[in-house]
Amino acid sequence: MSPTYNHYCPVARALEVVGDRWSLLIIRDLLRKPQRFTDLLHYSSNITPKRLTDTLRRLEEAGIVERESQPSRREVWYRLTPVGRDFAPVVAALGAWGLRYAMRPPLPGEVVHPDLAIGTTASSLNRRSRKLAQPATWLIRFLPGGDYTLSFCDDRWSVHQGSEMSVDVTLTITPEAWATFLAIEREKRGPMSQTMQIEGAPERVKEFLNTFGVRDKDG
Repeated sequence: MSPTYNHYCPVARALEVVGDRWSLLIIRDLLRKPQRFTDLLHYSSNITPKRLTDTLRRLEEAGIVERESQPSRREVWYRLTPVGRDFAPVVAALGAWGLRYAMRPPLPGEVVHPDLAIGTTASSLNRRSRKLAQPATWLIRFLPGGDYTLSFCDDRWSVHQGSEMSVDVTLTITPEAWATFLAIEREKRGPMSQTMQIEGAPERVKEFLNTFGVRDKDG
C-alpha cells in the first residue's frame, strides 16, 4: 500500500498515489502502448499476479489507467488515460537521472528486456544530442530477443523491431552484454568491443563504436 505522509504537499500527495514499488514501472510500460495483464507481468519480472491486480485496481481508481475490452476479444487490455499520459515527462526525467547517476551493469539473474534496452539507447542518444555526419542504420541482433533496428536520420535516433533490407552495421549480442557495454566506464568499452561480434565496413564500425565512446586509442 502506498504510504501516507500526513502533511500537505503536492509531491507527497503524488507519491501517495503512485509511490509504491510498482506503479511507475507499470506506467512506464503503458506509456509505450496498451498492454495485456500477461505483458505487464512479463516486464515487471518480480511482481506477483495478485500484486499486479491490486496495483492496477488502485491506478484505475485514481483515474490513471483504464481497461479496454471488446466482446470479440478474450483479453483485457490496459491503457493510460489522459491523466496517466501526463506522467510521460516524469518517467522520462527519472530515466534520464537513472542513466546519469544510477546505472550499473546488470546483476547475475537480473532480467534485461531487449526492447527496453534498445529504446533506452535511442532515448539517451537523442537526449544527449549525439549526432552523426550521415544517416546510419544499425541492426542489433539480440540472442535471445530478436532483431531491432537503431537508425539515425534527420537529426533523430529511432528504433523499431525487426531488420532492414540494408544496414550499415550488424551487432550480435546478448541483452545482458549490451546493457553491460553501455553501463561500464568508457575506458573499459574498448577492450569489451573487441570481444563483440560486429559486422560492417571498417569506417561504419568505427562510426558505431565512436558513438558509444570507443576511440581508436581504445583499440
